[in-house]
Amino acid sequence: MEQFTNRITALFDIKYPIVQAGMIWASGWKLASAVSNAGGLGLIGAGSMYPDTLLEHIKKCKAATDKPFGVNLPLLYPDVDKHIGYIIEQKIPIVFTSAGNPKTWTSVLKAEGIKVVHVVSSAKFALKSQDAGVDAIVAEGFEAGGHNGREETTTLCLIPQVREAIHIPLIAAGGIATGKAMFATMALGAEGVQVGSRFVCSNEASSHQNFKEAIVKANEGDTHLSLKRLTPVRLIKNKFFQIVAEAENRGAANEELLELLGRARAKLGMFEGDLDEGELEIGQVSGLIHDIKPAAEIVEDLWKEFCEAIENPFYQPK
Repeated sequence: MEQFTNRITALFDIKYPIVQAGMIWASGWKLASAVSNAGGLGLIGAGSMYPDTLLEHIKKCKAATDKPFGVNLPLLYPDVDKHIGYIIEQKIPIVFTSAGNPKTWTSVLKAEGIKVVHVVSSAKFALKSQDAGVDAIVAEGFEAGGHNGREETTTLCLIPQVREAIHIPLIAAGGIATGKAMFATMALGAEGVQVGSRFVCSNEASSHQNFKEAIVKANEGDTHLSLKRLTPVRLIKNKFFQIVAEAENRGAANEELLELLGRARAKLGMFEGDLDEGELEIGQVSGLIHDIKPAAEIVEDLWKEFCEAIENPFYQPK
């Protein structure tokens, strides 16, 4: 395939329109730098980091790559102003925001020359983000792991609706772990993809080996959207999930659900490797993830299969 250039590769100054999602407890400097070195856009996931921890990861990522990388920042997290301060101080070129109002920080970041991308789950919020002045949109479908939109719109329905609503660059997310899925979403109007679950099962991801192996073992139907009354989150079904599901089914109050969730369930499961008591956030596409490999190889595989799909959309591997 000839050199591929579109609005996403130009916006981020990257070789491939492939973005590694900033997953909590998985996306540290090692993963972000590996993806950026391979030609994609690596993101440090600030959602599971105290501000000083984020600063440490930024400095280490700068030392590990001379390619562009960014930070994923959930806007509802505590100390977001301190995170923003370090991002500006360290001259991070790209910030992906989520879980909050993009109007709050977009103008501040853009005034510093930072490109801003906001993650949404509906065309309505894509329009609001465009009006807030963001440079691009990530539209994430219901299949995605972790925290999810309440609309429950699947990726293949969401992407064309968002494309119809906005004129700025669009990145597809949710259920994308192969080059064929990348091709499908781009045929529907996306100009790039954000990939999460596939990169959790990379050598460089900071997620625990137990969690990575649980993803590889996961089959169709092994994840489910939970905690819809609080904040919808897709989890692998384990002991913790069953306890939460039982509480929800008997109509437990939000206070009880919050107590069950606790403050460190995600860390316990994804970072410390407790597969029974921990929260295991991953996407439906885990059923297609069969191995743990270097991040650069994942980027290469995605791009190779995408190119094969462009040349022959009905390509079938031997």
